[in-house]
Amino acid sequence: MDGATPTPTRDLGESAYARIRAAIRDGGLAPGERLTETDLAARFGVSRTPVRQAIARLEAEGLLTHEARRGLAVTRPDHQQVVELYVMREVLEGAAARLAAQHASETEIAAMAEIVEHEPDAFGDARALAAVNQRLHGLLYLAAHNRYLLRSLEQLSATMSLLPTLLTRGGRAEQAHAEHRAMLKAIVKRDGEAAEAAARRHARAAQKHRLAWMVGTLGVPVATPGAAGQG
Repeated sequence: MDGATPTPTRDLGESAYARIRAAIRDGGLAPGERLTETDLAARFGVSRTPVRQAIARLEAEGLLTHEARRGLAVTRPDHQQVVELYVMREVLEGAAARLAAQHASETEIAAMAEIVEHEPDAFGDARALAAVNQRLHGLLYLAAHNRYLLRSLEQLSATMSLLPTLLTRGGRAEQAHAEHRAMLKAIVKRDGEAAEAAARRHARAAQKHRLAWMVGTLGVPVATPGAAGQG
């Protein structure tokens, strides 16, 4: 039989999913941006069927949302979602740091050390600094050598990408660099407890910086009914 074998719809759906997810992660599709199946199909050069499959997965993961009167849009996390994200980040990255201290290879540790050493070179460039930060955290996730934790961290990382980088604001780059150094030091020493503590402090500091920015930019979130008086 002549001719190429048709690409299964499932494979096209997987490809569309990966490409749309990458566009969200990299900022090509911004939080709050309205989307349609037709526009996405044209943008990524596929039919609407695989795009529909991709949208279903991305909605299930929380990266896309159907908004009242607006239709499908890239999710724009609210205050409570941000709080929940950072709670999970602290737990999961703390576990990753502990496991990395126990299981990371010398090559992985050396690679993390090199990234941390050159991190200050990117302090003045928000995009470059965000990329460095992603590489460091991604390597930490891999160095934990736990496929189930890695899967959870990859999902968390994808959702965190909905938030704009704040690393170049208010001295956060220098602070985060010091926190990275503390975490790496504990991993080099193979001290799992200290590595987890350092990773948790790092996540809490990032959350504090994020929430301060949100309050300053978006204002104090409206209290939910019955929330008054809860301290």
